[in-house]
Amino acid sequence: MAKIYKKTSGNGSIALYLGKRDFVDHVESVDIVDGVIKVDPAELEGRKVWVYLACSFRYGSDDLDLIGMNYRKDIWIKRQQIYPVDGTKPANTPMQEALLKKCEDQGHAFTFNVNKSLLCFLPLQACGVDYEVKAYIANEADDPDEKINKKDTCRLIIRKIQFAPGTIPAGPQADISKNFMMSDKLVHLEASIEKELYFHGDQIPVKVKINNETTKVVKKIKITVDQTTEVLLYQTDKYTKTVLNEEFAEEVKGESTMEKTFMVVPLLSNNKEKRGLAVDGRLKDEDTNLASTTLMRPGMDKGMQGILVSYKIKVNLLVSSGGLLGGLTAR
Repeated sequence: MAKIYKKTSGNGSIALYLGKRDFVDHVESVDIVDGVIKVDPAELEGRKVWVYLACSFRYGSDDLDLIGMNYRKDIWIKRQQIYPVDGTKPANTPMQEALLKKCEDQGHAFTFNVNKSLLCFLPLQACGVDYEVKAYIANEADDPDEKINKKDTCRLIIRKIQFAPGTIPAGPQADISKNFMMSDKLVHLEASIEKELYFHGDQIPVKVKINNETTKVVKKIKITVDQTTEVLLYQTDKYTKTVLNEEFAEEVKGESTMEKTFMVVPLLSNNKEKRGLAVDGRLKDEDTNLASTTLMRPGMDKGMQGILVSYKIKVNLLVSSGGLLGGLTAR
């Protein structure tokens, strides 16, 4: 195995092993979360070892967590008894077999099936959704009267990341026509993109068609990409942040037409100083991107998603008088 992720409890009695920390949501199914826990029974004192996988909504920054002002709500949680062994277990995966050899006779495998309706790992600066695998020593799985000492626990944060479907629908198209005061002539603006979905880092070709029937001159074309994040869990809030803003000095004279494709690439690297963005990981991680669009399946409960992310492209024309001719929005 190339890399193993390990976290040991403060008392050394249990250790949590994972072969990876990114688990892919393929839209129709999600990778199983499989790992191994190493248990030293000497310090258990008759207690049991449990493991859970939780999807939680967090409201408040990490700084507030230090002073107890960070609010957390479990959206979804599953628990398993690891030691003593209870019931039958599914067949081990190749990764688990490799980890069990490393742990010898103290290793115990666990497997979780993740609900495919759950939101992907999505941290924001003020709130977010994260996934946690936690092993702990306790008499019962979830007894509110039992206090679990921090030294009896070990945990790893994992990511449920979204992978785009193989079939990608055709892209949207939008158009608008406007006239100026004291004139019955129009400027027609049409914008479209080839397909509905693009991967992180892909160039997005925005096709722009202009038919200028007026005597005014179009001096610039402005293209923006906005990220909209809708938080549904604690209240309905919407945050819109511009992640790309580019101007193109394209002149379209009066009574003329133009058709051209402009390439744009929204990137997190150009927005790292911007607060309130939704991202696919933490800003300090190298493999973090702008948050992926939330892909909704038919019949899916929006409330189960917790946070919805979408993007829209706007194309604006700026005319010779310096005024804004109009906006066109394609989602």
